[in-house]
Amino acid sequence: MDIKEFYIDGEWVSPDGTDVIDLINPANEEITGSIISASKKDVDDAVKSAKKSFEIASALTLEQKKKVLQEIIDGMDTRRQDFAKVISEEMGAPLKMAAGAQYGSGIIHFKNTLSVIDDFKFCEVHDNITINKLPIGPVGMITPWNWPLNQMCTKIASAIAAGTSFVLKPSEITPGAAHILAQVIDETSLPKGILNLIHGYGQTVGREMSSHPDLEMISFTGSTRAGIDIQKKASENIKRVSLELGGKSPNIIMDDVDLEAAVNMGMKQCFFNTGQSCSSPTRMLVPENLLEEATKYAVQASEAMVTGDPSEEETFLGPISNKTQYEKVQDLIQEGIDEGAKLACGGVGKPNGIKNGFYVKPTVFTNVKNSMKIAQDEIFGPVICLIPYKNIEEAINIANDTSYGLSSMVSCGDPKKGQQIAKQIRAGQVIVNRISRGDYPAPFGGFKMSGNGREHGTFGIDEYLEVQAVIT
Repeated sequence: MDIKEFYIDGEWVSPDGTDVIDLINPANEEITGSIISASKKDVDDAVKSAKKSFEIASALTLEQKKKVLQEIIDGMDTRRQDFAKVISEEMGAPLKMAAGAQYGSGIIHFKNTLSVIDDFKFCEVHDNITINKLPIGPVGMITPWNWPLNQMCTKIASAIAAGTSFVLKPSEITPGAAHILAQVIDETSLPKGILNLIHGYGQTVGREMSSHPDLEMISFTGSTRAGIDIQKKASENIKRVSLELGGKSPNIIMDDVDLEAAVNMGMKQCFFNTGQSCSSPTRMLVPENLLEEATKYAVQASEAMVTGDPSEEETFLGPISNKTQYEKVQDLIQEGIDEGAKLACGGVGKPNGIKNGFYVKPTVFTNVKNSMKIAQDEIFGPVICLIPYKNIEEAINIANDTSYGLSSMVSCGDPKKGQQIAKQIRAGQVIVNRISRGDYPAPFGGFKMSGNGREHGTFGIDEYLEVQAVIT
């Protein structure tokens, strides 16, 4: 997809910037289109539009917001295959998965926000104190390449519900979904200027947005490294920063479960989206007496996953989304081997029979020590570490022995025991005895180096509001 325009102040406009960014299909390494990276003037124009329209956004009534949210849902329904095609082409997601989870995870945020907005309390009165929740002001949104539609939609749905204007910069690797979404929103009753869309590199355009004095908040999803940089730049203006960053999520499997079923569930969750999810349970913690058996099941599950052409119906693992990330995954696999972790299957190089594209062998390391680099660094590919533990206390300690704290899983025979364990895990989300799904408005966000703030449902709306006390 060639994208030659930005969407600013309700119009499709030619960029002032001239830096061309090629879009690469990771399945075959061919150029499929291009975008233009925004100049400082482009950023200023987009922010100016958002600032001008903020008063209009903040004045939207509940019924107007609900109407817009429903119009977006209806519009997205007509463009499902367009979203799927561009997501698959730009990031290599299997087409079936792109039309399912990738698309579905996006539209569900508008549906969830619509379902909770009626009961959201923008004003509460306590005796002589009135608590008002007011829109924060123009917001900058910077979104990643791994779940391009999902991350845009959760931010935009919450911002519309809160009544604020915004500037969106999607990843320069996967800009197509944002372009289509802007086309959808352009046809709704959302007043012009509330949504502004620009493109470009995070190191330049993202930094310019982060330090811009007329943006009151930055909402960012991406790497911890980039999040730190954004927070530093935003501090120049004391603006609010909401960060959803990396993860190294544990999956504690206890000895009272169907081991094969639990391992299969954990493998599917870890390798979904080719392992390119910040919440992936990449550290599988198993009782040491069950390690050999668990490894056998993990290898079987890995070998059953079809790696190949994203357009093929049976493909589960597509390519890594870009060359830089592909090389990082390869380096970390080699690092695991060098550290002495036992390679149960997979390894460096491309899968047999594949010559082109950024494909990675689905890789299982076993008997991993949690101090190893592969157990501490976010790999962001189809790589899992099986780590043995002696007792549940040690398992919890291993689970928390990480700088991250985004998500986690627990598989156990007693759901009440699962709840007790969950409270001891330092992570923003704990999934007990099930696959993680995004079809509920539960809060999502991290502890520690996984970020701050929360998205989804009422918690997402709260992110874009300031609290005001009126005392009479």
